[in-house]
Amino acid sequence: MAAKTNAPVLSIRALNRATLERQLLLSRSAMPAKEAVAHLLGLQAQNTKPPYFQLHARLDGFRPAGLSKLMESRETVRIVTLRSTIHTHTSDDALTLRPLVQAARERELTAFRAGLTGVDLDRLATISKELVEERPRTMKELRETLLGHWPDADPQALAVAARCRLPLVQVTPRGLWGRSGQVALTTAEHWLGRPPEPVPAPDGTVLRYLAAFGPASVKDMQVWAGLTRLREVFERLRPRLLTFRDENGVELFDLPDAPRPDQDAPAPPRFLPEFDNVLLGHADRSRVIPPAYKGRNGKGNQSYGSLLVDGFLAAVWRLDTAGDTATVTVQPLGRFDGPEREEIAEEAVGMMKVMTDATAYDVRFASFVDFG
Repeated sequence: MAAKTNAPVLSIRALNRATLERQLLLSRSAMPAKEAVAHLLGLQAQNTKPPYFQLHARLDGFRPAGLSKLMESRETVRIVTLRSTIHTHTSDDALTLRPLVQAARERELTAFRAGLTGVDLDRLATISKELVEERPRTMKELRETLLGHWPDADPQALAVAARCRLPLVQVTPRGLWGRSGQVALTTAEHWLGRPPEPVPAPDGTVLRYLAAFGPASVKDMQVWAGLTRLREVFERLRPRLLTFRDENGVELFDLPDAPRPDQDAPAPPRFLPEFDNVLLGHADRSRVIPPAYKGRNGKGNQSYGSLLVDGFLAAVWRLDTAGDTATVTVQPLGRFDGPEREEIAEEAVGMMKVMTDATAYDVRFASFVDFG
């Protein structure tokens, strides 16, 4: 929606710097890992390692063992929430954000309707809950058991229905740093020892979203959350918010006391993992991804590591280890000058020292090719 003409205009660089500051990417924060996970409203976590790399890019003195300890103590969990994707959330957010997006998970089932003909979804949820609370189950185990009750249904649709109907968490050791484990599921209530919260009003989540991703439009938040019909919530909150417009005239909302740094504030290089929060938090991602590079940090459903330089996507990267040597390969999407390469190399070595067990480090710059 176009903003009122008297609302101040925020340039792309101003939006970039504000967003990086909220995302703890303009300068590393001393915030504890659990507090950072809550501030960011979760960490995108389709794969197990990205949450650790997200926090390394944002927190001063972060060590992977810190987040791993939170996972083991069940202070953070892996659960399907926003956009029907796995996120690492604090236990409190797992019990509140999942109910908030539950209606969207129910709508997701319409795509599997043909494979669920004749299936009583309430009974399916009851059976699945009993199964996973008896002991954590794999999706394969869920499919096989549910197929025994509905042999004519599509097995994959049955498992998806269980995941959509129930707030299922991936139990450890899945998600722990340096360890592996297959995906085994139980309910959030069983794993955390307390029931989910009632469906909350979205107002508080809107304010938290703006604190972590703002200034932002209604559509930005709807895309981030995978929800619809949030306009009335923003309108209800309007008296408590400031409004701006972007260079295209789109209305943006923000918290009055939220930081909005100068658009020329320095932004050091940051190595972000695939599917980092800041890359997916808005409908209009040009505040971080230049239009010329749209779609260049991934191919199909595969996403590459993204390198921000001067706050914007400028390269993709990959980390490899062989013996005692770790190597970061940087593939620029444009050109870097000498000082930029030095800053990038320094940041890459710092990352390898923390995120690998290597004792030797190499940084390579290569021509752009698809990593896939």
